[in-house]
Amino acid sequence: MKKPWAGRFTEKTSKPVEQYTQSISFDKRLWKYDIEGSIAHAKMLSKQGIIPKKDADAIGKGLKEIYREIEEGRFRFREELEDIHMNIESALIKKIGEAGGRLHTARSRNDQVALDIRLYLRAEVREIIALLKKLMAVLAGMAEKNMGAIMPGYTHMQRAQPVLLSQHLMAYAQMFSRDAQRFEDALKRINVLPLGACALAGTTLPVDREYVAGLLGFDAVSENSMDSVSDRDFAIEFLACSATLMMHTSRMAEELVLWSSEEFSFIELSDAYTTGSSIMPQKKNPDVAELMRGKTGRVYGNLMNMLTMMKGLPLAYNRDMQEDKGPVFDTVDTAKATLEILAGMLQNLKFGLKRMEAGAGAAFSTATDIAEYLVRKKVPFRTAHEITGRIVRYCIDSGKGLSEMTLQEYKSFSGALEKDIYTFIGTQESVKARKSYGGTSPEAVKAQIGKFRKGLKA
Repeated sequence: MKKPWAGRFTEKTSKPVEQYTQSISFDKRLWKYDIEGSIAHAKMLSKQGIIPKKDADAIGKGLKEIYREIEEGRFRFREELEDIHMNIESALIKKIGEAGGRLHTARSRNDQVALDIRLYLRAEVREIIALLKKLMAVLAGMAEKNMGAIMPGYTHMQRAQPVLLSQHLMAYAQMFSRDAQRFEDALKRINVLPLGACALAGTTLPVDREYVAGLLGFDAVSENSMDSVSDRDFAIEFLACSATLMMHTSRMAEELVLWSSEEFSFIELSDAYTTGSSIMPQKKNPDVAELMRGKTGRVYGNLMNMLTMMKGLPLAYNRDMQEDKGPVFDTVDTAKATLEILAGMLQNLKFGLKRMEAGAGAAFSTATDIAEYLVRKKVPFRTAHEITGRIVRYCIDSGKGLSEMTLQEYKSFSGALEKDIYTFIGTQESVKARKSYGGTSPEAVKAQIGKFRKGLKA
């Protein structure tokens, strides 16, 4: 089949080169966006008197027929036509004749592919935001349902202070909220029309780029034709947002793995989100959560792939940029699947609340409350910290818990310690007392969830 550049060449492209340079095997995913952009482009060409209206109408009708053929699986993608653009244009010309040859007027595959990727990413990012909001709603619902349940909070993977399970869940909700905000902000850079830049220098024909932007729902038109065709910042930004998102899902997945172990027993994962062992019949493995951790590295790799590909490219378009689609497509698929599965996994797990609460009261977790008690008694914090440290050391040596110490023993460390100290060192009391904004008291967490819910509806 004749290439669109055949007029300049005297030899056919070799088969290995055709196979090496083709992108149709992966960029066919862009077909609906290619057709959407082409219909808008044809309408503009007609409006501006660049092509006859009857040709534009024939182009629109032919493209809609091709749309149905692809949708129904009747369209044959041809490797020798390299990419989605030439496959659709070739089919159009075959379908409607000479009029189809007018479609590529005032555009290049350089600005055409930039348009397709932006249309694709705009749609996918909106879906990712919707999935994030669903996940955030799941977490907020779990936090509301388990309000009052206490668990050990950790620093350095050591038990630190008792916290509400709801507070822990809402910490992840806040992470995913920031992810949604990042994707929303990235949409501002994605939703810019590049079409009309042509190969790199624009066109001598009287195109109306603002009209096309309006037809396709773009908020802005790109300002520089050379930058328009060579820019993949928007895709890199999407990958960076996705890498951060996957880092957050990986952190949660790590805790799901730990918490489901016999050593923790904080949760039981549903059979639907676990697998077994091929040799040990008793095993119930958190493989899904483990894969979430593993796929995070895959998305990091996609980001580095794109950054590395772009770092040495001179202006304007270079064929290297054909390799942008693999990392983007893979990241979209990975992020969407991860979000959907994580939401389902969370909705179907069971908490070991008694085990959590028992762990919350161990390891002298309310020692800080003693120090803060002494601060309220006008003892400088550093002195209070030292006194409390000596109390903990004494308990360790004596084999006692904080609540098992007598008042006389407490007073041997500081006269400021009174009988009411016992009302400060229980896990329930410790949690309820932390009423500072953003803290772990039921009062503070309920306020956090209420504000969060309002944000979800906005």
